[in-house]
Amino acid sequence: MIFAERPTTDTQGSILAHSIELPKGRLRKGAVVAVEHIDALLNAGIERVTVATLEVGDVEENDAARRLGEALLDGANGLRATAAATGRVNIMADHAGVALLDVEQLTQMNALNPMITFASVPDHHQMHQGGMLGTVKIISYAVPDIDLEAACALASGAVKLAAPTSMSVSLIITQIRENADETKAIAATEARLNALDALLVETVTCPHGIAPLTRTIQKAQGDLILILTGSATSDPADVAPAALVNAGGHLIRFGMPVDPGNLLFIGDLDGRSVIGLPGCARSPALNGADKVLSRVLCGVPVSSADIAGMGVGGLLKEIPTRPRPRRAK
Repeated sequence: MIFAERPTTDTQGSILAHSIELPKGRLRKGAVVAVEHIDALLNAGIERVTVATLEVGDVEENDAARRLGEALLDGANGLRATAAATGRVNIMADHAGVALLDVEQLTQMNALNPMITFASVPDHHQMHQGGMLGTVKIISYAVPDIDLEAACALASGAVKLAAPTSMSVSLIITQIRENADETKAIAATEARLNALDALLVETVTCPHGIAPLTRTIQKAQGDLILILTGSATSDPADVAPAALVNAGGHLIRFGMPVDPGNLLFIGDLDGRSVIGLPGCARSPALNGADKVLSRVLCGVPVSSADIAGMGVGGLLKEIPTRPRPRRAK
C-alpha cells in the first residue's frame, strides 16, 4: 500500500486518508475516491489530497478484519464475529462463560505486523451473555496478504469460551454463634452462581468446629461444595481444611496471591470440587473467589500452580468491609 499526498486528479480508486470539509458536505476518511468526489474537491480549490493506494497483494481493511475474525473463532462454540466496519471486527459471547485464550499464539500474532491487531479480555476472564471478548483492528487501510495469512495461521483456534456446566451447589456456613444473619452472604453467593447457570440446592449451617463440619461435608448433595466459615481460616490445619481432609477429601491449596481473597482454599472430595470461601465473598464485590469459582463452574480445572499464577493482576480494588485497610489513612 502506498500512503501519500497526490494530485486530486490522480486519486480515483484510492482511499481517502482523512476527512475533508467541503462547502456542500463532508468527505469522510476511508471513502473510495470516485469521479464525483474529485470534481467536488477541485471545485473547492483542493488540488492535492492524502490517499492510500492498494498494491497487488494488499487486502483491504474490512476484508482483512473479517478473515482474521473467522480465523480466531475457527468454529468455536458460543462466540460470534460482528460484521466488519472501519477495519474492526468484534468477538462477542453468545452466552456466559470463561474466556480461554492461547496467550502465546496471540502474542506472536500481534508481533507479526503492527497494523494487524487483536485486543482481548484477560485469559480466564468471566464473560456474560452479549459481552465483548475481543476486538480485531486493522489499523492501516490495507495490509499485505502474506502477513494476514501468517496472522490467521497463528490466530487459528486461539480464542474459546468455556460454557457453564449447570452444576448443583451446596453452601455450608459455619457459625460461631447461633442464628447469625448470613442473608447477604447467601444472596451474594446465589448471584455468583446464577451468573454461570449454577443452582444452589442447599444452604446448611453448622457449628464452627472440625467434627460438625466434617459430618456436614460428608452429607453435602451438590456437585460443588462451598464452605463459608464464621471465623477466618488461618492455616491448612484450621477448622475447614481439616474437616475436608477428615471427610475423606484432599486439600489442593490454601492461600492465594489475590487480594481481597487471600484466605481461599480449594480441595477435592470424591471428584467434587470443594472451595473454602474467603470472608470477602460475603460481599458481591470482585474478589479472589470469583477467579476460582468461575473456572470451576465452567469445567476448567484449577491447580495450585494456576492459583499461584493469579498473583500478577491479583491486586483488586480496595473494599470498604476490609477490617484492616491495606494503606493507612
